[in-house]
Amino acid sequence: MYRENTKEIHIGDRVIGGKNPILIQSMTNTKTEDVRATVEQINKLTEAGCEIIRCAVPTMEAALAFKEIKKQISIPLVADIHFDYKLAIAAMENGADKIRINPGNIGSIDKVKAVVDVAKERNIPIRVGVNSGSLEKNILEKYGKVTAEGIVESALDKVKLIEDLGYDNMVISIKSSDVLMCAKAHELIAKQTIYPLHVGITEAGTLYSGNIKSAIGLGIILGQGIGNTIRVSLTGDPLEEIKSAKLILKTLGLRQGGITVVSCPTCGRTKIDLIDLANKVETMVSKYDDLDIKVAVMGCVVNGPGEAREADIGIAGGVGEGLLIKHGEIIKKLPEAELLCTLEEELKNWPRA
Repeated sequence: MYRENTKEIHIGDRVIGGKNPILIQSMTNTKTEDVRATVEQINKLTEAGCEIIRCAVPTMEAALAFKEIKKQISIPLVADIHFDYKLAIAAMENGADKIRINPGNIGSIDKVKAVVDVAKERNIPIRVGVNSGSLEKNILEKYGKVTAEGIVESALDKVKLIEDLGYDNMVISIKSSDVLMCAKAHELIAKQTIYPLHVGITEAGTLYSGNIKSAIGLGIILGQGIGNTIRVSLTGDPLEEIKSAKLILKTLGLRQGGITVVSCPTCGRTKIDLIDLANKVETMVSKYDDLDIKVAVMGCVVNGPGEAREADIGIAGGVGEGLLIKHGEIIKKLPEAELLCTLEEELKNWPRA
């Protein structure tokens, strides 16, 4: 399996590659210079299951903010750098556990070397990132258009550049918004490198389209044993990225634990706001990674108990009220407003293995 043959890389206190588990990443959408807002978002993402976080570093102020951000979070912090090599150096000097660069837009070889020298001195891994939208002119001319082969060639050229500078502490990221092209590129590169791969479908889209494209793309790639870290890129709240990533990994059998939520599609019998309730349940249960159970959210008390029989616990709505159900048996009737908090109280007290 490609994944298990990759080189082990340390990112802060986490290790990827080899037989280590696939880790979930996300990226903040706050202004990194705003330490309070950035830390608040990172800690919420951490609680939801994010294991590595990346922050944009567009200014020197953002790079310097890493020092304070680092003190207040508990997961590895990655600096996302474009164009200015000085920002990469400053971010590393202020606590970045990894940096993400595209050597092609950093500038001259001397500037890339300056970044590599600091990374080498501090043993900080470099994520070499290449997107389909940033391919060099000579690559485009060679292949006639953006292709999977061109993406791979561009990435491996950057990797060789850094290797030639005497450094091999790297992670590779190749992304495209074209799902099948992205999958093909990963199939190609996995056969040509031992470096860990960060996998995702870039610019995937909104919560709706982004989740579908990411699930298909990541399913194809991860299902072949390729990929060591993942990000589900969505236009929206980063918390949704974590929920989706966890479910993708669990659905593929690549992660155990965590609650599975099942809910009915609604029909004319539904008397409660099932869509809102199911979304709230899904968000609420995301913090219970220590429970490997199934929770059902059903829209009516007519079929709810039967449909929820295979779930460990569930709730079913009625007219202004609902039922708490365990293993298909009705436990008690509750006002609609108490369904969510009652369910959470049950989960807090659920027996742990």
